[in-house]
Amino acid sequence: MAQQVQGVIAPGKNEPVRVETIVIPDPGPGEAVVKIQTCGVCHTDLHYKQGGINDDFPFLLGHEAAGIVESVGEGVTDVEPGDFVVLNWRAVCGQCRACRRGRPWYCFNTHNAKQKMTLLDGTELSPALGIGAFAEKTLVAAGQCTKVDPEVSPAAAGLLGCGVMAGIGAAINTGEVGRGDSVAVIGCGGVGDAAVMGARLAGAARIIAVDIDDRKLETAKKMGATHTVNSRTTDPVEAIRALTGGNGADVVIEAVGRPETYKQAFYARDLAGTVVLVGVPTPEMQLELPLIDVFGRGGSLKSSWYGDCLPSRDFPMLIDLHQQGRIDLGAFVTETIGLGDVEQAFTRMHEGDVLRSVVVF
Repeated sequence: MAQQVQGVIAPGKNEPVRVETIVIPDPGPGEAVVKIQTCGVCHTDLHYKQGGINDDFPFLLGHEAAGIVESVGEGVTDVEPGDFVVLNWRAVCGQCRACRRGRPWYCFNTHNAKQKMTLLDGTELSPALGIGAFAEKTLVAAGQCTKVDPEVSPAAAGLLGCGVMAGIGAAINTGEVGRGDSVAVIGCGGVGDAAVMGARLAGAARIIAVDIDDRKLETAKKMGATHTVNSRTTDPVEAIRALTGGNGADVVIEAVGRPETYKQAFYARDLAGTVVLVGVPTPEMQLELPLIDVFGRGGSLKSSWYGDCLPSRDFPMLIDLHQQGRIDLGAFVTETIGLGDVEQAFTRMHEGDVLRSVVVF
């Protein structure tokens, strides 16, 4: 039978979020109900609240989550009740042209649960990134559940569900950072710091963190940055070049998602270097670059979708590295909060006071 749980919804554009009773249907074919243990407060949830993604209000927010599979629908074999899972928002289909070419991280037909969660009055909810995990339980496609070591802290593991995976993957998967490379990361929030961590993991020799907030730069140093640049007071392009023998970095990761910072990334890379855009722009933003510079500087301009990750491959690997002490996923957890504290967490995130607030159930 359908269940009633508490969840956080965004009722309308820029309206305060509120806790409501959510109706969770029994899982249908290919679906699973997951009892949520933790869910991070991600900037993408704020985008949803502000109407920056689309206007399919009301949204059931939350997507950076870990929990326990409670029940599964017909035909589900990869997970079963009792499994500890991290939720992902790009459940690959295995059938599209990207999957058939052996590139499932680019899957063009990722899937979500087909049934809708609702309010008590029957109003259908739009789950953020197809997950909706600011709730005691949520309904997802079973392919959105990735089993990992149950001994890991749920608060740390759940962050792989979005921001941490996006940043680490931007460095390792998309940017293909290699041993001895120089890397610059522009924007040192949760995703940018994860990119710093990923660059360090990949063996980069020089990792330059760029931000306008000295507090964030100090945190980036703890994640592995070898140098920092405050771009409020220093030209970041010139500073990055000065730190790389006048050439520019081999890989520059833009974790802000704005035209002005993308241009900085473009000109701060070495000839034939790589720019990775992992920051998410808003629809109205426009970028203008001299085409001769695009040609003349060579190299690659890449966008990173979810760190170009394959959850079934990357989540367990990164959990293992965390358990071995080679990376510290827990370093991203600034505070743990309750379900009713999400609105205040958005404020703290916007003001740069936290890397991640994590809702604990």
